[in-house]
Amino acid sequence: MSASDGTASSTASTAASAAVSTALSTSLSAVRSLLFLLWMAATVVPWALLMLLLSIFVRGTRLYWPTMRWLRMAVWGARVICGVRYRVHGLQHLPTAQQATQAVVLAAKHQSTWETFAFPTLMPHPLAYVFKRELLYIPFFGWAMGRLDMIHIDRSKRAEAWSKVAAQGKRLAAQGIWVIMFPEGTRIPRGQAGAYKSGASRLAIASGVPIVPIAHNAARCWPRKSFLLRPGVIDVSIGPGISSAGREPEELMREVQTWIEAEMRRLDPEAYPEALPEASLETESDAARAPTAATSAGG
Repeated sequence: MSASDGTASSTASTAASAAVSTALSTSLSAVRSLLFLLWMAATVVPWALLMLLLSIFVRGTRLYWPTMRWLRMAVWGARVICGVRYRVHGLQHLPTAQQATQAVVLAAKHQSTWETFAFPTLMPHPLAYVFKRELLYIPFFGWAMGRLDMIHIDRSKRAEAWSKVAAQGKRLAAQGIWVIMFPEGTRIPRGQAGAYKSGASRLAIASGVPIVPIAHNAARCWPRKSFLLRPGVIDVSIGPGISSAGREPEELMREVQTWIEAEMRRLDPEAYPEALPEASLETESDAARAPTAATSAGG
C-alpha cells in the first residue's frame, strides 16, 4: 500500500469516527431534550393552576415573584437535564434590588426561548415583557402570564399598540418595574441581525429612564424554532445604561444596536465568520463597557 493510500484510508476512518460521534451526540441531546420538555410539561400545569388561584388574593409583585419560580425551575431543568449553563457579566450596570423605584428599559438580543425564561430570574427588579397577545392563549403558561402586570399588544394595530406600551410603560417605570423589549421583534438566527425597531428607545425617552442593552449567545445551546438543546455555556452580557435625555429614538436605538452587535461578535465569534480578530473586538467592546464586570454562573 502506498503512502497516499494510507493517508486516504486514515482520513476516511477519521471522518467516519467523527460522523459516528456527531450522531451519538445528537441522539443524546435529543433524549435529554425530550426529558426536559416532559419536565416542563409536568411542572407548568400544577404551578400555573396554583398561580391562578393565588392571583385571586394577590397581584403585582406579590404575584410576580412566586410565578417566576417556575421559570427558575425551567432554567434549572435545562442545566441539570441538558447541560445548559450560563454566565452573567455586567450586573453592576443595573440598579440593585434596594433601589426599588429606579427604572430602566431593557433592550435585548433575541435568539432563543432560553432568554425569555432566564431574564426574569437574573434581574433584581420585576420585569414586564411587551409581547403579542396570542401568547395569552397558550394553555396554563399563557393563562398565568395573563395575570401578571405585563404589556400584551395586538401587533396588527400598531398605533394602538404603541399607545398602550407608552401608557403602561410609564406607569410601570414609576413603580420601579423594568420593561423589557426585543428590538428585533422576533427570534433571529444565530450569527444574524434583524431590523432594530425603535420602540424600546421611544419608551425610554417617553419615560425618562436609561436604556440598557443586553447581548447573549443563547442560540448556541437552544436554537430558535427548535427544542433540541445542546450542552454548553451561555454568556449574557449587560451593557452600561445609555441616557435617553435629549435623544432621538432612531439615534438612540442605533447606539443600542451598535453595542449589542459588537458584543455578539465578542461572545460568539464562530457565528460571525466576517468578524474582526478577537483582540480587535475586545478592544472595540471594552470601549463601550465598564472596566470591570461582575459575573455570576448558573451551575
